Amino acid sequence: MQEFMLFIKTNGDHLLSLSPEEQQAHVQKIGGYIGGLMESGTLKGAQPLEMGGAVVQGKGGVFKDGPFNESKEVITGYFHIVAEDLAAAINIAKANPIFDEEQAIIEIRPIKRMEGIN
Repeated sequence: MQEFMLFIKTNGDHLLSLSPEEQQAHVQKIGGYIGGLMESGTLKGAQPLEMGGAVVQGKGGVFKDGPFNESKEVITGYFHIVAEDLAAAINIAKANPIFDEEQAIIEIRPIKRMEGIN
């Protein structure tokens, strides 16, 4: 089994545009998705991310306000999973209910294991 990070990218906090009933339905769908991943032993961790933050970049670590780069998408959450291979990780990502409500992107990145690093 291999570990993967799934980075959820949207055009901001999509929950703000949903009614309270739609927010509740979304939370239930995501809860079911997460529950299934937990039951199968696939999920190692998952959390939404706050919209604020900072960026440190370039030689010398220049600081910028905000977690944003030059694109409209922002990473709004992550899933840390285990899967047999990249194809299996893609199928896990495609099943995420975020795609039911939002124009979203899920970036799937294999975690590289290096000797001497936890």
